[in-house]
Amino acid sequence: MSTIPPAAPRASAALRKSARLLPPAVLAGAFVAQVVGALLPDTLLLAVATAIGLATDAALHRWQRRTVTLMAKAHADVTVRQLLRDLLLVVGLLRIEQQSQESVFLPVVIGLLVLYALHFTVQAVSVKVRRSRTLPFVTRNIDASALRLSSAPPSLLTRRAGHRLLAFGAPATLGLLVTAVVDDGIPAAAGVAVSVALMAAGLVSLVLRLLPSRRPVSEQEALAWLDTWLAEYRPTVGMYFSGGTTSAYQANMWLEPLAALDGRPVIVLRERFMVQKIAATDIPVICLPKVATLMRLEHSTLRMMIHPANSGKTSQILRVPTIKHAFVNHGESDKLSSCNPYAKAYDEVWVAGPAARERYALADVGVDDRDVVEVGRPQLDPVLPYAGPPTGTYTTVLYAPTWEGWDGNPGNTSVVLAGENIVRALLADPAVRLLYKPHPMTGSVDPRAGAANERIQAMIREANRRRPATAAAVSSAELERRTAELERATSSAFRAAADDVERMLAQAEPDSGQAAEVARATDAWDAAYWGSFDEAEHQIITAARPGIFSCFNQADVLVSDVSSVVSDWLAGEKPYAVANTSGMTEEEFRAAFTTVRAATILAPSAEGVPGLLAAVRDPALDTLAKDRAELKLHLLGPSDPPSVSRLRDAAKALEQKTLLRGAGRPEATAPGIPTQRDHTAAADAADTADAAPSPT
Repeated sequence: MSTIPPAAPRASAALRKSARLLPPAVLAGAFVAQVVGALLPDTLLLAVATAIGLATDAALHRWQRRTVTLMAKAHADVTVRQLLRDLLLVVGLLRIEQQSQESVFLPVVIGLLVLYALHFTVQAVSVKVRRSRTLPFVTRNIDASALRLSSAPPSLLTRRAGHRLLAFGAPATLGLLVTAVVDDGIPAAAGVAVSVALMAAGLVSLVLRLLPSRRPVSEQEALAWLDTWLAEYRPTVGMYFSGGTTSAYQANMWLEPLAALDGRPVIVLRERFMVQKIAATDIPVICLPKVATLMRLEHSTLRMMIHPANSGKTSQILRVPTIKHAFVNHGESDKLSSCNPYAKAYDEVWVAGPAARERYALADVGVDDRDVVEVGRPQLDPVLPYAGPPTGTYTTVLYAPTWEGWDGNPGNTSVVLAGENIVRALLADPAVRLLYKPHPMTGSVDPRAGAANERIQAMIREANRRRPATAAAVSSAELERRTAELERATSSAFRAAADDVERMLAQAEPDSGQAAEVARATDAWDAAYWGSFDEAEHQIITAARPGIFSCFNQADVLVSDVSSVVSDWLAGEKPYAVANTSGMTEEEFRAAFTTVRAATILAPSAEGVPGLLAAVRDPALDTLAKDRAELKLHLLGPSDPPSVSRLRDAAKALEQKTLLRGAGRPEATAPGIPTQRDHTAAADAADTADAAPSPT
């Protein structure tokens, strides 16, 4: 399948592994050389080995943080290494001729002990400072200045203990080195004194941060402020999201639809890091990591929430009885994940069109058809409709395979079994311009997918080298200007040392019209990006920008897998192909997956690519145009009323159910039937009684 010898990736991996192992090996060798230099003694060897060890340690902290972490787990952390380095210097000095009087170096040894004592004290105080700056929640687009927010202390003092010891301890180590060379104890004493002074100054700076006027409010005060903000803002609709570092796109695709809903929206997150991964929006964002803090939403005016994804923490918000929940998913496909049994835990399941309703009915996972609401896909408004065959020199093909999935099914992604064949066939046509946009999680489960992805990108780069270049319509300077403009509109400027508290201070209430400015800047950037390449150049798109819909509008045809990308592509009714790596026959494949019924099916060998391109270029050969129009209606629902209107109506109806449920709740329960709160209070009382000492 690949023209690249299998030995090539293995050799490349071996080289990368050797490169990772080289710095630790050099560091170990430096320590051995230090020991030899101290015992001989050999001044030059001792000095050179110490300098190499110090430089290598600094390089490890800068470029190989994972190696530093592994060394710490082996109890060889930076403190141990620096202490060993300094002690070997002292031993060497004591053994060098004419420097054998221990009393000369007694102040130096005492100074080193003070230095390390201060280092450990700074580390302990830094933990206290970080805890004082860790609020029970994180906000964005909310004015939280009343919480006494302030800028964070330097990360060298709070979060980078290894860098701190190397930086503050450098004068002491250099002083010892100079003493070993010039045969004078003054440089060592001076160096240790400077290091002690630096560490002491850092300690004073941290201690001042613990003064009541310099630290944020207490946890109780912060929670009281949160209750007040909820009462004043009075949110009515929300989006709940919890996920990993690469999953933010699932929530980001619902930001604009959420903003279009009537009422006062709010975004509720569970992981602190996710606050900065949510794209630019005017909607208030609250991260509530603890369940106890999350439960405070029960007393808010929040009536309904949408859920773009399932997670282990979803069940925690579903326990709140005053809120209705709708599962909207982050995309619809024929995969089993699109009819997950967990969906029955929600009050309603919002889907795009009739196909998803049928999918749930056939899966028989416990979702009542009465709870399924068709709302369309409001995210697809930017997708341009089919405007006929390509009219330029090149036919633009978007190859957007999905990832391998958690179950390892070979039919999930075409990258492993068919990707290289598909790309090779496309590159063989001189009139094709290829846009390759792999799923961001490609290779995260199956290393074969990651290796195939690398080979595909290498093939595309090689094809670009062979293809003659033409002039681009937009200069690189214009793209840089548009990029800077978009960055200003979509991000906040943070110092490298900024923590959550400082970010909360910087990301207060957004300026009016920020969302419109972001949309304008994004459109301008998209135009500059696509115009910055000549029309013949193939593209490898692995960054967040340009987005998938922007790629849709550039492409004449899509090649993909069974995924939500296919459903969204059909909004434009353009031709598309789906790779069949499932092992099924084409008839079985079409019968099994609704989304491929209007597609050209590609076998792993990709011999159908020339026929696909011919049909794209000549409408007379495109026999699937009518099927695509019908399938679009089946998958995405009607265009009238618009998806945004249907989504808004569904939200209003679900909010009304919440209000009716509250209105129908009896004022008093029947005698002898405890409420949930009564039961909890009784359990707490029982626990208290059990904990009380028994009478004697």
